[in-house]
Amino acid sequence: MKQGKVYLIGAGPGDLGLITVRGMELIKTCDIIVYDYLANPRLLESARPDAEIIYVGKKGGDHTLPQEEINKLLVKRVKEGKTIARLKGGDPYVFGRGGEEAEELIEAGAAFEVVPGVTSGVAGPAYAGIPITHRSCTSTMAFITGHEDPTKDDTAIQWDKIATGIGTLVFYMGVKNLPDITKNLMKHGRSPKTPVALVRWGTMPNQQTWIGTLETIAAIAEREKVAPPTLIVVGEVVNLRGKLNWFEKKPLFGRRIIVTRARAQASGFSQKLEELGASVIEFPTIETTAPESWDALDKAISSAGNYDWLIFTSVNGVGYLLQRLRETGRDIRELAGPKICAIGKKTAEAVEATGMRVVLVPDEFRAEGILATIGDVKGKKVLIPRAEEAREVLPEELAKRGAQVDVVTAYRTVRPQAKKDAVMEAVRDGKVDMVTFTSSSTVSNFAGMFADDELKEVIAKVKAASIGPVTTETAKKFGFTLACEPAEYTIEALTQSITEHFAKPSA
Repeated sequence: MKQGKVYLIGAGPGDLGLITVRGMELIKTCDIIVYDYLANPRLLESARPDAEIIYVGKKGGDHTLPQEEINKLLVKRVKEGKTIARLKGGDPYVFGRGGEEAEELIEAGAAFEVVPGVTSGVAGPAYAGIPITHRSCTSTMAFITGHEDPTKDDTAIQWDKIATGIGTLVFYMGVKNLPDITKNLMKHGRSPKTPVALVRWGTMPNQQTWIGTLETIAAIAEREKVAPPTLIVVGEVVNLRGKLNWFEKKPLFGRRIIVTRARAQASGFSQKLEELGASVIEFPTIETTAPESWDALDKAISSAGNYDWLIFTSVNGVGYLLQRLRETGRDIRELAGPKICAIGKKTAEAVEATGMRVVLVPDEFRAEGILATIGDVKGKKVLIPRAEEAREVLPEELAKRGAQVDVVTAYRTVRPQAKKDAVMEAVRDGKVDMVTFTSSSTVSNFAGMFADDELKEVIAKVKAASIGPVTTETAKKFGFTLACEPAEYTIEALTQSITEHFAKPSA
């Protein structure tokens, strides 16, 4: 049996980009992922398909597993020879109880490794525009638990020392004890006028920040119903937020947007939106898969030299054709002969990345654009490898112009098994600003995932963004209100169109 090992990994403060390179490598390779409430669940998307995922989160006193049971779980599974990625929000050794888990593993004779992470006490204030040290304010700072071990008789916090002896104080998990924290600091000499910031869900698109002073912040927190997870930052550095606040000024900050692209393609679009500050709900409504039979495509590839035109209508068509070439021991030389046309810049880039040359990219990124620019096709042979079900406008119109058109299935689109509960909950809570559609099939598949009354509720509350007129037409048939549609039918242009929409005062 192989030797097991536990990796105590700091999952970072929440922003996916703040996981360490080492941490991500281990998430991708470990047998088991054991994760906490504060570890971004989207990190799990990088796990192996066969990895076992175990949630052991603790939220407001509600423990899925008590710490003692988590310790036992780690020991038991590592002794089975498993590699375990133990994901802990922030850093495992900064109020993460990683030290306790490490001690248990040592006592059991189990191998472990610590992978430090970016702690929220640094990252949260930074994303709120607050540097925890600054030459003009302070050169000292301290991290303090705002929620001590409830079994202890006395506090371990030396309030008389930290109140005036440390410039910046960052309290973790302390919002419920905020009145006591502020009272103790003022009692031991800290000025009531000292600036204080509360940073909730720091580094995440739903980050919230409140500013006050030691004498006012408890009342502000009560009025605003501030809840965990919230950091408390005390010190003059809080005054720098007015100058240095950058994250909350991103153009899509606070917007929650549903991305319906296929999972394999969603990450790039999601990343673009997240870089602009949006919170993304990935809800893939379409997946691509191989055709039920390769016979038609194999036959077309074998006779590719007999065609005058090879027309690619999507990146997927390019990808699956190349996949089939590799699987059958052939290469792109089989496609020498026909001139190549690609609908859309991304499709053209995918073709040219293989070494083939695209001679025509229509100005209009849909079938009608080809018809306007391809020229005389009378007597020409045209091959179109595409999805099993697609619009018939292009092949029909080419045939009307005298072309011999062979449409072959290079891939199929299917509806994935998606959980809609989270989407409906967010819609009903008024927490969804937009749903994005990148093809007609994403619209129809999205609609098909909901009951009629649920779909009506979504349509009534959420505006849509469409990548182009064909998709827009489908969305309107279902009753969606279209907020934006770019002039150029690309993800980049769609992202820009969404940004411009939300920049409007009425959005």
